[in-house]
Amino acid sequence: MSQFYLASSVAGPNRDLTKGSREQSYWDQHAEFIDQLVDEGFIVMGGPIAGEGGALLIVKSDSEAAVRQRLRNDPWTTHGILKLVNVQRWEIFIDELHR
Repeated sequence: MSQFYLASSVAGPNRDLTKGSREQSYWDQHAEFIDQLVDEGFIVMGGPIAGEGGALLIVKSDSEAAVRQRLRNDPWTTHGILKLVNVQRWEIFIDELHR
């Protein structure tokens, strides 16, 4: 049964904090990877954390381990632009979309 998870990343050692997200190395490969996960329904929402170089994703998955497995092949992770630091299950109590 799919549940929601929050996946938090911080700037990796190769992140250039003087540049925006779309100006980072491997942007095209990262965007293609993320778009595929969105198309599959894995990523529900996400984006960069302003000014920090990190990112937050809301994903649907069966387990924390499955989230980590799916995200480990992100080109930004493999090239040190982002570092995944936390994955935790999120119970939604308030949902404006389904009121």
